[in-house]
Amino acid sequence: MPRRSPFPILLSESERQQLEAIARKYTAPYFEVVRAKLVLLAADGLENQVIGERLGLPRQVVSKWRKRFYTHRLEGLSDQPRSGRPAGFSPSRGRAGEGARL
Repeated sequence: MPRRSPFPILLSESERQQLEAIARKYTAPYFEVVRAKLVLLAADGLENQVIGERLGLPRQVVSKWRKRFYTHRLEGLSDQPRSGRPAGFSPSRGRAGEGARL
């Protein structure tokens, strides 16, 4: 038996426009596009399991982002700071011991 989410998503017109723009943006990071599509499908009344199947995500991940959008709206779709030590390298710096590239 399918579960109904306790977090119904109702979008304002401006929120829908912003999410559709993100979902269509070719150069946006993949995670932003997927999260925007997830919220749009939730607003259309689809259940978490169906959204997960369409986007290739586990139901628990869909539930997490649906709840974050429900409580924090658009700001909830961005990544929150993580605990722990920050990365110790810069991707633009290259590897240790590497000389100049030709």
